[in-house]
Amino acid sequence: MTGKVYLIGAGPGDAKLITVKGRECIENADVIVYDYLADVHLLEWARPDAELIYAGKQCRDHTMHQWEINELLVAKGKEGKTVARLKGGDPLVFGRGGEEAMALREAKVLFEFVPGVTSPIAAPAYAGIPVTQRAMATSFAVVTGHEDPTKSVSGIHWEGLATSVDTLCFVMGVTNLKMIADNLMKYGRSASTPVALVRWGTKPIQEVLVSTLEHVVEDVEKAQLKAPAIIVVGDVVNLRHQLQWFDNKPLFGKTIVVTRARSQASRFREALVNEGANVIEAAAIKTLALELFDEDKRIMEQVDTYKYVVFTSGEGVRYFFNTLSAMGKDARALGYAKVCAIGSATGRELSNFGIIPDIIPVDYKAESVVDALEHQVSSGDSVLLIQPKKARDVIPRALRHMDVQVDILRMYETQQDTTQQEALVNALINGDVDYITFTSSSTVTNTLQLLGDNALELLKHTKIACIGPITAATAMSEGLEIDVISPIYTTEGLVDAIIADVTGESQ
Repeated sequence: MTGKVYLIGAGPGDAKLITVKGRECIENADVIVYDYLADVHLLEWARPDAELIYAGKQCRDHTMHQWEINELLVAKGKEGKTVARLKGGDPLVFGRGGEEAMALREAKVLFEFVPGVTSPIAAPAYAGIPVTQRAMATSFAVVTGHEDPTKSVSGIHWEGLATSVDTLCFVMGVTNLKMIADNLMKYGRSASTPVALVRWGTKPIQEVLVSTLEHVVEDVEKAQLKAPAIIVVGDVVNLRHQLQWFDNKPLFGKTIVVTRARSQASRFREALVNEGANVIEAAAIKTLALELFDEDKRIMEQVDTYKYVVFTSGEGVRYFFNTLSAMGKDARALGYAKVCAIGSATGRELSNFGIIPDIIPVDYKAESVVDALEHQVSSGDSVLLIQPKKARDVIPRALRHMDVQVDILRMYETQQDTTQQEALVNALINGDVDYITFTSSSTVTNTLQLLGDNALELLKHTKIACIGPITAATAMSEGLEIDVISPIYTTEGLVDAIIADVTGESQ
């Protein structure tokens, strides 16, 4: 028996442009073979046990040659594996998917094509350029800008192509831009025809250059624009000034570092990306479950005896309910306890486990929890507080002063995450970072430790954005100058605060 190989169009760059079937294939695959142009965030949907193989190919830099990729796909298929072959754009639009399918067919390995959103259409769309437009462009063609170098004669029919098609989209053509422009003008295309190059189309680092056939080579050299880029030729390029939308987003062109733990960062990253930002994930911390001792287990067994249960973070919620599940219990184990959550994000996490918080303080900090509980608790009441290993003692100290019985269940700890250290240092050295964000005091201290003795020097040209005054106070105590402090202590509030800083609008 053999497995099956899915030849999947991974889309033009933005991971969200993968098809539903493409995502399903990634989620079910035993092996994922991915290209240079396939967004790495697509791999987040892979099974933890999936084998990931990079087979990227760039100009003159091939991790694997095509024949090696063909052999790899055949070998994995014959092992009985389900293989997701991720190819940028669409596998059959200059993606060599047909060659891979022929190799699989000859080896009698099952395969399927999974079409993808192709970059010659998507990249212009993200630049505000429709490839067709009523009364302006009723035809378009997709043309390779990089023919098989072993061919003795070009397979491109320049004479017909130059004047018979309204919009021309060239892929992989930056290196041969002069040859393309010269041939189009030689065979009748006007020198004044508008031309656009869209580099890294659909991604937050997208660049767009608009010129004409006559001047495009000179303009590209002047701008030092490099591959990969789609070349669009035709009058539709003139529509960009009316239909431009992607690079109008408030954070477009801004590179923002997220230092939050990976397990917590996805929602924050998504919010920044939706506003146009290029996000560098450089988690400074990671969370790990703590071992529960006999007293902790007793508390978990008797959780229904507490009148109030207080969750101080979404991580605490997850670790608490994961432990409950391991005990064969669910949210019903809380009995009639009233539940308090610090912040809307913690409240959302509780809702994932069927709990609607009874109490969410106005301000998302420990002092506000005390203020909220002060008017509800009575002397002798019992409160269970879910916290990390290291936490401020504001809540338990204040409640005990009110003669309230407080038990603390420490379920996780934060540790330094060094996996992105090199990437973060290099980005800061290169001056590529506009903002670095801190969502807790621990992200501040751990990031500075990651950066070492030169931390303040590395950060001096980067704006510092903090989620609330407590995190900002920690940053200032470490010698950092704060540029943005979110008045709402959530990641959504921090995104809004950064936008306000970029646009110059007060919140």
